[in-house]
Amino acid sequence: MNPQMVIGVFLVYVLVLLSIASWTNRKSNPNDGGAHFFAANKSAPWYAVAFGMLGASLSGVTFISVPGWVESQGFTYMQMVLGYLIGYGFIMAVLMPLYYRMGLTSIYGYFESRFGGRAYKTGAAFFILSRTIGASFRLFLIALVLDLFVLQPLGWDVAWAVFGGWQVPVGYAAAVAIILSVIWSYTRKGGLGTIVWTDTLQTAAMLIAVIYSGHAIVNALGWTWSEVPQQIAATRWNQWVVWEDWKASNHLVKHLLAGAFVATAMTGMDQDMMQKNLACRNLKEARWNMGSFSVVLVLVNVLFLVLGALLYSWIAMKGISIDRADSLYPTVALDGGLGIGLGMVFLIGLLASAFSSADSALTALTTSVCVDLIGTEQMEARQATKRRKQVHLGMTVVLFAVIMAFSSANDTSVVAAIFTAANYTYGPILGLFAFGLATSLRPADTLIPIVAIVAPVICYALESYLKAVHGFSFGFALLPVNGLITFLGLGAVALAAGKK
Repeated sequence: MNPQMVIGVFLVYVLVLLSIASWTNRKSNPNDGGAHFFAANKSAPWYAVAFGMLGASLSGVTFISVPGWVESQGFTYMQMVLGYLIGYGFIMAVLMPLYYRMGLTSIYGYFESRFGGRAYKTGAAFFILSRTIGASFRLFLIALVLDLFVLQPLGWDVAWAVFGGWQVPVGYAAAVAIILSVIWSYTRKGGLGTIVWTDTLQTAAMLIAVIYSGHAIVNALGWTWSEVPQQIAATRWNQWVVWEDWKASNHLVKHLLAGAFVATAMTGMDQDMMQKNLACRNLKEARWNMGSFSVVLVLVNVLFLVLGALLYSWIAMKGISIDRADSLYPTVALDGGLGIGLGMVFLIGLLASAFSSADSALTALTTSVCVDLIGTEQMEARQATKRRKQVHLGMTVVLFAVIMAFSSANDTSVVAAIFTAANYTYGPILGLFAFGLATSLRPADTLIPIVAIVAPVICYALESYLKAVHGFSFGFALLPVNGLITFLGLGAVALAAGKK
């Protein structure tokens, strides 16, 4: 695809998003205290929320990376996806009733009632840190694609501005600023009330892209869809379960446990994801939303892995080489000889995956800062609206700064390591929720921030030691280990206070 066509697709996509925002903003009231922005007036249809949540879950990282994992992991990622179902069941049975009973706007309000103000702000701060890094990384990926297929071919990446020795590519910075400006524009007024519907569109765009891609490759390979399972079964990628090697990071038990805890922490204890669930009319509809979402998510992940097997089959037949797994899907879609149609749907799917995760993250970050840190719910409506707009713009600027910091590293492995480190921030949140729900103990509120900071440090040291000395890795199961260390730390603090 030529850069002019990429720009054209981008502009059309943006116009559609802005049109949806204009339609949904008619339901907003500037003096409603944030009811539309924070909670979509608690009237969002559960089926729209469920479908849109797929888009927020299937970020640009998933859209590009999961198909590439097939070469090294086969279909073993499905072990973790099945573990998600355990976590989603816990969310529906325990967490959702708690949130609805308490009438929460931010789920971290639970920490204040259970432990105190410092625990409340600690949980919110860890969420804000993690979501800022995660959303920035996702947007960093789409900016890289635009840089490769638009800025470089047009020669717009050659101008540099120097700020005290830090060199910034002006063209790249402009691309990032444009993307963030678009997200700010269509979320600034409607917030969650808009995102429920833009995410519905963007989820559809992603699924269409994956299905179309699979269809194009199956036809090019000369197969029929009925032959696909047999063809994949005959390859080395047809591995679904890892059972023999306990040290493997993708062992079945590790993946199932990790999936359960990842779903619990990164969905049920994540303001971004639960804010959508709390936008449903009542608990019953929220459960319908989560149940249908979880089932469809399993099927969609199978679809992504099947696409990965098809992509690898195509490059093997054509002798196409790739430098890393993440470049598999973009290389085939944009330069794999399968036609311009595949390139267009891939680009739309990539835009959708990046925007759907980033827009909801920006809204959730704005909500958490306003409700958890500033306390806008206690302000007069006009003042609260003014402050919310300031925070929304401020968080947009913060995301821009973090993305540019990623780009300055100029090393995707370093950036990936930073993104992986963001998962550590969910451990303290998981530990706080688990301790609050499983015990009646009340640790000293002043010491909770210390425990929350020390636990990830211990977790990192433990993982590094076991990997270096014994070749053992917790893999994704590191999250529950992190939560357990936080839990034990809170227990130690509570028991020590009880003995005094």
